[in-house]
Amino acid sequence: MPREQKQVRELQEGSYVMMDSSPCKINHYSTAKPGKHGSAKARVEGKGVFDEKKRSLSQPVDAKVWVPIIQRKQGQVVSVSGDDAQVMDLDTYETFTMRIPDGEDFSSDDTIEYLEYEGQRKVVG
Repeated sequence: MPREQKQVRELQEGSYVMMDSSPCKINHYSTAKPGKHGSAKARVEGKGVFDEKKRSLSQPVDAKVWVPIIQRKQGQVVSVSGDDAQVMDLDTYETFTMRIPDGEDFSSDDTIEYLEYEGQRKVVG
């Protein structure tokens, strides 16, 4: 699995973190001051990159969390049939089928940008 460990205090809004074994993009990050009996706590709210589910995480700021290494790649649309598009990766020339997101309109020879993590792919809108 392409991922690395970071401390919670190193996370920022817009970056990625693993929540419930799923890569999530951080929408909100806040910290609470240390209290009488403990260390500062961080609350991280995010949205699943591939499943769009909202998740939250509450940890001490010095705790370690997994951060996925999500690759941003370029592809070329080879053909379109219904809601699926046949896409060729422009680096490896591998072809695969992707679902076309709602509101997007693909045609042959379009160049698209997509995210990839552990065999999961999503078009960047």
